[in-house]
Amino acid sequence: MKRIGRCTRKTKETDITLSICLDGQGNTRINTGIPFFDHMLDGFARHGLFDLDVCAQGDLDVDSHHTIEDTGIVLGQAIAEALGDKTGIKRYGFYILPMDETLALSAVDLSGRPYLKYDAKFNVPLLGTMDTAMVREFFYAVSYSAAMNLHLKILEKGNDHHMAEALFKAFGKALDAATMPEPRIKEVWSTKGSL
Repeated sequence: MKRIGRCTRKTKETDITLSICLDGQGNTRINTGIPFFDHMLDGFARHGLFDLDVCAQGDLDVDSHHTIEDTGIVLGQAIAEALGDKTGIKRYGFYILPMDETLALSAVDLSGRPYLKYDAKFNVPLLGTMDTAMVREFFYAVSYSAAMNLHLKILEKGNDHHMAEALFKAFGKALDAATMPEPRIKEVWSTKGSL
């Protein structure tokens, strides 16, 4: 049975509907009103082999903050729903992803304990209409709403587009590895007995 999570969030600032299938093929249908953010989410899903559907309407006349942050919240919640009690998954995943001159690292622990360690500095304030400061805020929202430990680091700097894209793709690859079934165990992979 495919692991699917669905989440909606409606506030005075945003109206978001999202679904993710962890056992997908990288198929996407994404519309957030922020083309560069759509591109990043597409890279995350395609390289993680997740089927991702996102429809977001937000107060983009203000800026991109609420739309991106709230999309991170619902994505994290949908991931948590799709994982259920996390029985039989590998739990940990990591990936070092090269993108031309840039090198990005992502490491994930689906521990049930939220934490973000983020080390990436951009040279420009905007990529398209997306604030580069929102890259961190997006991953913070995902990590906390999914209750995952997430480390992201740019190991080799370069073009800002490449750095952002490498982070999203590396996260997709690391999350794919962490959510993979581990056939040698039948329970939750923790000495505590739960995650």
